Amino acid sequence: MEAVLKTFDLTKKYGEKIAVNKVNMTINKGDIYGFIGRNGAGKTSTMKLILGLTFPTDGKIELFGGEPLDKGRRKIGSLIEAPGLYKNCTAYENMKRYSILAGGTDKDIKEYLQLVNLGNTGNKKAGAFSLGMRQRLGIALALLGEPEFLVLDEPINGLDPEGIKDIRNIILKLNKERGITFLISSHLLDELAKITTRYGIINNGILVEEITAQEIEKRCSSGLVITVNDVVKAARLLNERAPELNAAVRGNKVYLRNTESAAKINGFLVRNGVEVSELTTNSGSFEDYFIKRI
Repeated sequence: MEAVLKTFDLTKKYGEKIAVNKVNMTINKGDIYGFIGRNGAGKTSTMKLILGLTFPTDGKIELFGGEPLDKGRRKIGSLIEAPGLYKNCTAYENMKRYSILAGGTDKDIKEYLQLVNLGNTGNKKAGAFSLGMRQRLGIALALLGEPEFLVLDEPINGLDPEGIKDIRNIILKLNKERGITFLISSHLLDELAKITTRYGIINNGILVEEITAQEIEKRCSSGLVITVNDVVKAARLLNERAPELNAAVRGNKVYLRNTESAAKINGFLVRNGVEVSELTTNSGSFEDYFIKRI
């Protein structure tokens, strides 16, 4: 699989503080990579290193299979923290000013403004925009120069549900229709889960884990927890009957994944001489998984 970004022991120190600690990250072409961690975990610091806004203390960054960094960064658009807008200018005027540096024709500007639903703002100044409108304009600015990779730092932070939905739809549209790869940080895990294909979990500057959305879903899937008089026998019987249940013994309980109805499981065990004293559902959430990992 073609990698858009790879980092090798990427490290950033500010005096004695290590903001980014030997991070080895891989983002593949077409990914919507959700970058998650608590405040101060190192998300923004890592993004700034990738974009060349700060320089690493140690380690290496590889873009687009090893292109020179200055050339590779021309293929990246970004929105870090908040868009730097000219508040006394319209959406079009903001786009026109940035296009002088980033490239883009009048046709491109109008197309991107339509894409982020800002094509009809007319003479309204950016200073009078809502937070959601400013975030959408920031994404339009990031699209100047036709980037292949977009880095968005907390793009839905502070938005109302409608604003969050707008940003989510724009990201999905750009990913599916234009093949743009994304690196997105966010605190809103449930919202991030609606679009992300892969995750990176960072804590205290250390990349704890990279995991696909499918793997997360599998690990957080609901199941049953059964307390029985003979856990070994119960697990053996259940796995013989239906291996997909993934019956596993933990302490004095049996845990099942991808289970059928609880009543059928209970009846089966009782008929086979296993005494069931308790049977409860076990449903893990993405937030629970994230908290455990950090």
